[in-house]
Amino acid sequence: MNVPQHIAIIMDGNGRWALARGKERGEGHAAGVRALHDTLRNAADLGVRHLTVYAFSTENWNRPRGEVDALMALFAESITQYTPKLVESGVKLRFIGDLSRLGADHKAHLLQAVASTAECNTITLIVALSYSARWELNKAFVNGLEACRNKQLNPYDNPIEPFLETAGIPDPDLLIRTGGEQRISNFLLYQMAYTELYFTSTLWPDFSKADLEAAIKDFNSRERRYGALPDTDTTP
Repeated sequence: MNVPQHIAIIMDGNGRWALARGKERGEGHAAGVRALHDTLRNAADLGVRHLTVYAFSTENWNRPRGEVDALMALFAESITQYTPKLVESGVKLRFIGDLSRLGADHKAHLLQAVASTAECNTITLIVALSYSARWELNKAFVNGLEACRNKQLNPYDNPIEPFLETAGIPDPDLLIRTGGEQRISNFLLYQMAYTELYFTSTLWPDFSKADLEAAIKDFNSRERRYGALPDTDTTP
């Protein structure tokens, strides 16, 4: 099986999963954290080298204050709980997004986890937190323009890529979105120019190893040509 080296996931459906079970939305988010831990382990076992997950968008700041505060507390608590396991499993942790919007205590938890896992090399977990692709592109454009003005970069040598949040990380081979929606929701717009898209109705807390393998199997059924002709094409 040809395993994608970089998989991106939009983890959708936590709230619906909870409401369908008569639970509070926060319980759905907690179940989503457990699903992420399981998926990370399964991806690493399959040989995936990078896993990027959309945890919290800039638009999510518009949710009710109570839910946002609970989510931020959950992120910090989960990072503290899981960091020793990440180190033990060789997981390098990286965050992308506008972390300046996080509270100082929450941000400190995240940065400490990043430092603790810096030497790990089995798989890299990239967490998009307070992230927006449009925000990322605007920031990269401004920084690239400034670098060109200062003659640090040639404007014809793609001055945007060095300033992307994902600089140094290969573009995703496969995007998986759970929860039944079929859109990419302002996620990695630049990086997903040639990414294969896979949508499933499975709600994120229910996403299993079998679901991951089904997505990879579907990925393997596609021919990635990047604009070239198929190998079987004999048109002169």
